[in-house]
Amino acid sequence: MLKQLSFFVLLFAGLIINAQTAHNTLSLLPDYIQHTAEKGSFRIAANGITAKIVVDPNDWKGVTRAANDLGDDVRKVTDVVSPVVKDTKLLHGAIIVGTIGKSKLIDQLVDDGKLNVDAVKNKWESFMIQTVGDNLIIAGSDKRGTIYGIYDVSEKIGVSPWYYWADAPVKKSTDLYVKAGRYLQESPKVKYRGIFINDESPSFSGWSNKHFGGINSKVYTHIFELLLRLKANYLWPAMWGNAFNEDDPMSPVLADEYGIVMGTSHHEPMMRSQKEYTKRKDEIGPWDYVTNAENLKKFWTEGLERNKSYDNIITMSMRGDGDVAMGKGDDAENIKTLKQVIADQREIIRQVYGKDPAEVPQLWAIFTEVQRYYDAGMNVPDDVTLLFCDNNWGYIRRTAPVNELKRKGGMGLYYHIDMNGGPWNDRWINTTTVPKLHEQFSLAYKSGIDRIWIVNVGDLKPKEMPIDFIMRYAWNPDAISADQTSDYMTDWATGIFGKEHAAEIAELVSRYSKYNLMRKPEVQDPNIFSFVNYHEAERVQKQWQDLTAKAEALEKKIPKEALDAYYQLVLYPVKASAGVAEIYLATGSNNLYAKQGRVSANEYANRARELFELDKKLSAHYNDSIAGGKWKNMMSDVHLGYQHWSMPKENSLPPLDEVIPLASPSLGIAVEGSTDAWPGTEGKAELPQFDILDKQHYYIDIFNRGKGLLKFTAKADKPWIRLSTAKGSTETEQRLYVDIDWKKAPEGKGSGLIEINQNNTKVPVVINTLKKAVPDSKENFYGGFSGEFSIPANKFSANVSGKQAKWIVLPGLGRAEACMGIYPTTAQSSTSEKAPRLEYQIFMPESGSTTVLLGILPTQDVNPGRGLRIAVSIDNGGPVILDARKGYHDEFKEYTAENLSRSKTLKPLPDFNHNYALISRGKPRRTEVFDNQRWLDAALDVKKPGIHTLKIYMIDPEVVLERIIVNPNDKYPSYLGAPERN
Repeated sequence: MLKQLSFFVLLFAGLIINAQTAHNTLSLLPDYIQHTAEKGSFRIAANGITAKIVVDPNDWKGVTRAANDLGDDVRKVTDVVSPVVKDTKLLHGAIIVGTIGKSKLIDQLVDDGKLNVDAVKNKWESFMIQTVGDNLIIAGSDKRGTIYGIYDVSEKIGVSPWYYWADAPVKKSTDLYVKAGRYLQESPKVKYRGIFINDESPSFSGWSNKHFGGINSKVYTHIFELLLRLKANYLWPAMWGNAFNEDDPMSPVLADEYGIVMGTSHHEPMMRSQKEYTKRKDEIGPWDYVTNAENLKKFWTEGLERNKSYDNIITMSMRGDGDVAMGKGDDAENIKTLKQVIADQREIIRQVYGKDPAEVPQLWAIFTEVQRYYDAGMNVPDDVTLLFCDNNWGYIRRTAPVNELKRKGGMGLYYHIDMNGGPWNDRWINTTTVPKLHEQFSLAYKSGIDRIWIVNVGDLKPKEMPIDFIMRYAWNPDAISADQTSDYMTDWATGIFGKEHAAEIAELVSRYSKYNLMRKPEVQDPNIFSFVNYHEAERVQKQWQDLTAKAEALEKKIPKEALDAYYQLVLYPVKASAGVAEIYLATGSNNLYAKQGRVSANEYANRARELFELDKKLSAHYNDSIAGGKWKNMMSDVHLGYQHWSMPKENSLPPLDEVIPLASPSLGIAVEGSTDAWPGTEGKAELPQFDILDKQHYYIDIFNRGKGLLKFTAKADKPWIRLSTAKGSTETEQRLYVDIDWKKAPEGKGSGLIEINQNNTKVPVVINTLKKAVPDSKENFYGGFSGEFSIPANKFSANVSGKQAKWIVLPGLGRAEACMGIYPTTAQSSTSEKAPRLEYQIFMPESGSTTVLLGILPTQDVNPGRGLRIAVSIDNGGPVILDARKGYHDEFKEYTAENLSRSKTLKPLPDFNHNYALISRGKPRRTEVFDNQRWLDAALDVKKPGIHTLKIYMIDPEVVLERIIVNPNDKYPSYLGAPERN
């Protein structure tokens, strides 16, 4: 017996090690499924024969239902079903499924000494999968634990959780075996993990009405199953004119049977949906607790009585009528009222449940204006979960306050990957990236926010990828590090499409998400990107066009059975997102070129119209054709033509201009760095300065303002000015490139002229050069003689760690290729020069004051009692401490004088940034929300020309650095800033 026990312990230890080290990012367990038999392996299917699945008829209904799903999943894979047998007797060669303490099958194995369940017994949502003799055992610690174990097998044999919601193809196989061993899944680190179906009209509602007759239990069972397959457990149901409990009374019954914990949204208290109130409004009276408390208490009591037998988390308190703040009284009066509301709601819970309210799960959503109340000192009983929120655009507003870490109810997070509301909608397509999700959820989790994660997912589609990541990540956030986010993307693609094209698919999905994050589609505008500086608009357009070409090329290699999934998850979001971006780029070109009188402006207008028609076709194909019309109406959100935050009535193009050509060819020119055109503008055209360090190539656009063929010549008055062509002809436009022969160019400053001639119309273009000694340095450095330059944060020359923290690369995060963040984010703040620092070698051609801009992620005021700071210096100069809230948009009116006087932690916001034109083209309002970037400015003293060391110091660990811009130049504004120069 001792030898057997020793062997068991060794085997168990070995498998636990395997589970910790051999998993991919989709699962914490190793891949135990094989396709050939080995000694001791269990046969699920082989030679057309499948194992039976045995479940105790007295086990949870949800377990039996999931067991039937597993049997059908085996059929999907092998074409032969695994039949489910309800029995309390073991069958040889069968899969035995059961819940510890609920299944006689499992309990008998334990009693007989054949199964040791100590590692999962009495745990939350834990399970084990083990080969025992000629049986496979799936044993759960509770109902959901067993169900998760069942679905773990389903996924590993080849049925994706997304087989229904994204038409993920099943990986076919005739032979399925489980490798001998014991596979243990420990309890999740985040207790409640779920989604909120919201903003569901017109897409989700239209789809549900078409296929199911409404948002009813037929729809919800598909959602319940998806959640369980993703090992999630919590749902806020759709509530835009929908009432989960009343529209279809079977919905809550089935939710409980499946094993889903139900809740209501942040503004729907006591298990009552908003629709339940609005349809009874005349009977109940106003949504005003001061004047109508008794009727509201009765309404709430009825809701709890109806749902008390189910597994719920009760939303406490109240807001205004709908998703708005309370309309009467100031904050002090509202706080007083809400304290009474919560006290009365607790008494209702006591009466309805017949027990201490502390034993009934509850949450208080600290959403929008409610955070002001919390900051002013309002709180709830210790057993109520504090549900902190993001800023509606994916940046959490608070990390866990230290004084709340020991509260019985713990803390949770309500997070948006879909937003309907101010400052602007973000609904139509996925605009978030896995690296961003990892950074924000990790920040929350590491601080102690781990009781509830609930995510606003809008219509669910097309947010499949971020839903998948968040739900999997929530099980154990320690299992996926920041440098494994690209691994997750590849694993996700592999899980749906297989290994062959997984890396390419992962890159496509990562890229379209990043490009959308750079500027979200609903917030596009023809004037976002510069059309004359740094080739910015062209670079953005090329990014999208290259991505589209890759997606279209890969489509030809995708197997037929995976094409529907490919369209939904890859091709549509890539092409449709690219199309929207290009519509605004084409419109921007049209508007600028029309102002300049170019006849080519009309071509760009036509291009915008063509892209608009393509957008219609892409949506129509999604709605009408893929999967045999299964997703009719799902892609119906209006996403073009936004003028304010709310969705327009229909898609529309931005205003387009038309140029009436002159009767005959007529010369016009425009130069890089200017929106003007000549003839017609006072003064001479002038290109930006050329210098020997950067060796620039600038362009001159030669264009026609009339009909017919325009013939031109171009001639420089200095032999060191080189032109890409000396003559040409065009009916529309032609680009001429200029560079310098530096061997012949004069020392110091030089100047010259280029003359563009058409018949007797002559336009001079001024050329200025600078030829000086180039810095002699063996080290790579940034900068040059010609003004603004940028540095990617991850391109440092030195990374100096502190004693307790260090800067780390966060791959894929932000608008560029990577960011720099602090590890750990729980590190103590430091104002010492020994704090972690990054160093960058920069060349400054002149002494004196220079401006440095730090582009950081728009991290919120997550720990207001401590601050949000970063420091910067040059060489051995003293660090300049910057308040990283500079540019913070006070969307929820937190930092008013009144609130500051009440709060013990809030500090006044610093003055806004200088209005550098590169910041949203001179429009600073809400730039951090729309741009996903916040800019901090510092004036630093350069003692002498030459190479210097720019130093960035950590002070508070939540600040994430993406980009540095030196010498911002309002003369050449852009959205992204000048490209790096080194």
